[in-house]
Amino acid sequence: MESFNIKNRRYIFAGTFTNMESIKLKGEPIPDELKNGRVLLHCCCAPCSTAIIEWMVQEGLRLGIFFSNSNIVPFDEYAHRRSELERYAASYGLEVIDDEYDHNAWLAWVRSLESEHGSVAAMPERGLRCLECFKFRLIRAAEYAAVHEYDILTTTLASSRWKDLEQVDEAGRFACNAANAAHSEDGYHVRWWGQNWRKGGLQERRGCLIREYGLYNQSYCGCEFSLHGLG
Repeated sequence: MESFNIKNRRYIFAGTFTNMESIKLKGEPIPDELKNGRVLLHCCCAPCSTAIIEWMVQEGLRLGIFFSNSNIVPFDEYAHRRSELERYAASYGLEVIDDEYDHNAWLAWVRSLESEHGSVAAMPERGLRCLECFKFRLIRAAEYAAVHEYDILTTTLASSRWKDLEQVDEAGRFACNAANAAHSEDGYHVRWWGQNWRKGGLQERRGCLIREYGLYNQSYCGCEFSLHGLG
């Protein structure tokens, strides 16, 4: 596996696995133009990633797993979710690419809305705050993909029934466009794979895998605003 360092962190590229026992999931067909590309999967947590990773491995995709979720507080919660993803990925011989945690930068990003739209704390789930949260996380993923020559970016955010799929798709397109513009001279282009990962039996399979692996299944999305909303 190829490894490198960013800010004293060690990152490892995942390889390609084609000899797994066939699982016969009913995932969506892979677009022909994506079959030979390297796929970077932005993962929000282990539960949302389970069936997607299993299906991608079965299909022999050239997969990298990217954990970039600076929205999550407290840090112990972030570390626990990352650890659970690493545990699940390891069962397929995959390792997780761990982005730098920077909650202050995330908070500054979403609070930039306040000059025009009022307090972000008062914004509802699936509102503008969530869209900006997705943009922050997916821009980091798209930037990583562009620098390290991944062809395709997709996200497990589109597997959660609590997320607005149109917001996820808008954020993904925004992120890839931004990364491609920043690296236009490099001649490398990252494509957004706007997949609905709830379809094709993957949602049901997800539940089975969560139980099988005994995965921690969090009760809130991640940020302090969603946490306080539980009260």
